[in-house]
Amino acid sequence: MPAAHPSRRTVLTNARVFDGHRVGEPSTVVIDGDRIGTDPFGGEVVDAAGAVLLPGLIDAHIHVSGEADLRELRASGVTTGLVMASWPPALVNSLRGRPGLPDLRTAGTPAIGPAGGHARMPGIPRDAVVTTPARARSFVAARVAEGADYIKVVAERGSPEGPDQPTLDALVDAAHRHGRLVVAHATTTGAYAMAIDAGADVLTHAPLDRALDAAAVSRLARDRRIVVPTLTMMEGVAERAGAGRDHRAARATVHALHHAGVPVLAGTDANSAPGAPAAVPHGTSLHHELELLVNAGLTPLDALRAATCLPARHFGLGDRGSVTPGLRADLLLIDGDPLADITATRAVRRVWCAGVEAGP
Repeated sequence: MPAAHPSRRTVLTNARVFDGHRVGEPSTVVIDGDRIGTDPFGGEVVDAAGAVLLPGLIDAHIHVSGEADLRELRASGVTTGLVMASWPPALVNSLRGRPGLPDLRTAGTPAIGPAGGHARMPGIPRDAVVTTPARARSFVAARVAEGADYIKVVAERGSPEGPDQPTLDALVDAAHRHGRLVVAHATTTGAYAMAIDAGADVLTHAPLDRALDAAAVSRLARDRRIVVPTLTMMEGVAERAGAGRDHRAARATVHALHHAGVPVLAGTDANSAPGAPAAVPHGTSLHHELELLVNAGLTPLDALRAATCLPARHFGLGDRGSVTPGLRADLLLIDGDPLADITATRAVRRVWCAGVEAGP
């Protein structure tokens, strides 16, 4: 893919734009610097030849180790990544704002318990371990000072993998006092109950022990919580863990959540560092996630919204998620109609990150 200078104006003609509801008839879209513009005068004309133009995709749960991860995201049309744990703070900061690469938001260091898989991750900072409500308040203040966009906590009932309930409650309260969303790692129904009781805003992963019951689903809907089920990661975990971990439970949960009106966002848990429960590649995994969401009962339209306008809305990213003048020129041109066949999102033709076309 040729690289375009961000100050140049590009005029995409004959592009069928996905507007968040439908794919329209061929029209013209202007890329003016890093924004979607309206004035085509003097622009370089690119004939999209009837290809479908989507907003750049948003992966609502990733981990990054370096620029190679961002290049893989971009190659698949992922223009925004929500990093759900990273350390040290300088890592993600060093990857932000690179022309032609995806934009990142981050939780920084997650709040974990004193033992379990998270505590054994290579290089995990000592201050990640939070065991008292008093420590919870200082933990959140430190993350905010480091520039965390939201706070990540681990919920795991009856296990030292995560903080206990009073500490989890204090973490959520402190984060909300600082104006930060709280994202809770929850992989069992017991962990979901803890996260719901604590008031976490976003629950990530879907339980593998059994599907959420009607009461839990109803409470999530009533309290306007958000879920990022990471079906791709849960598929990998179920395959490795065997007995007691059933991907059918995760799919059933997603089906119930969606039909109850709980916003379901597309996230993969993509990672390239050692110690993860399953290897999930950056970029391509989001297309697989969309397919799994459709298999779990979402329509292709619902799945596309789960990777575009919905994460933008629920994570406060009002400058993206739609092909609308004035917004960031995060764009993905594909062959085929994803509303007819969600696998069409894999047929990437061109990608722009804030107006810069992806290079080799």
